[in-house]
Amino acid sequence: MYAQAASTLTTVRDLLRFAVSRFNEAGLTYGHGSDNAYDEAVYLILATLKLPIDQLEPYLDARLLEVEIKDVLDVIERRAVERIPAAYLTHEAWQGEFSFYVDERVIVPRSFIYELLGEPLAPWIEHNELVHRALDLCTGSGCLAIQLAHHYPDAKVDAVDISLDALEVAGINVQGYGLEDRVNLIHTDLFEGLEDTYDLIISNPPYVDAESVDELPEEYLHEPELALGSGLDGLDATRVILEKAADFLNPKGVLLVEIGHNREVLEAAFPTLPFVWLDTSGGDGFVFLLTREDLVAMRGE
Repeated sequence: MYAQAASTLTTVRDLLRFAVSRFNEAGLTYGHGSDNAYDEAVYLILATLKLPIDQLEPYLDARLLEVEIKDVLDVIERRAVERIPAAYLTHEAWQGEFSFYVDERVIVPRSFIYELLGEPLAPWIEHNELVHRALDLCTGSGCLAIQLAHHYPDAKVDAVDISLDALEVAGINVQGYGLEDRVNLIHTDLFEGLEDTYDLIISNPPYVDAESVDELPEEYLHEPELALGSGLDGLDATRVILEKAADFLNPKGVLLVEIGHNREVLEAAFPTLPFVWLDTSGGDGFVFLLTREDLVAMRGE
């Protein structure tokens, strides 16, 4: 099939049709930047050809060089056969207007938290200038830490991860955005060894329960296991965060955590906590907010 395609397909339109058919035939799983074969194919083709990823129409009928066709077909086949997430093939992931380097040392950025930084938090953080210190737990690629620095220009940001490999990737992104003086990368396990206190703490921790880890599609198995699973019910890391966050929040400080599909389990485990569930593009059951005062009250202090 590959040789026939290479000798027959000549335009971006040809390759797009072929890619969609190939992806549908392979029964791929999506969720690392797109949710269907067409969008995945468009992104991979434009990125491989070094074309603007938001401008397909002007290039649809462009005839391609033989080497360009080969490069695109190679990427299509790797996606279809090896089931590698698109972001790992291009070494690029997007959140809003922000682009990040990624590879298989980190999960592909897809947290809803980035949608909530800045104006959506105004009911709890009246002015962005009030955030002088911020913490990103389980920073991975550093994507959320970098966006913290963008939304809160007066803030120094600590970005924590237990994985040295992940912090190497985060370092690439921090340097790429010229934020070495504002984003401090720390190798530790959640709050262990931290001494500062913060006005805002965010976290997209591991939250996949054991049963779901065992059933993950092949695409997700390319991601670091350490960044996905978190105990039997998926809440091991979240429990630690809830138990310790008050000690690291300033008065009126805010905690923002993503927990996947674990809302019901979490609320049952912490029935006295007044979780505020924030609206995101995925719905209102994925990211919760608590204040320091909420967390202190839970401990009966």
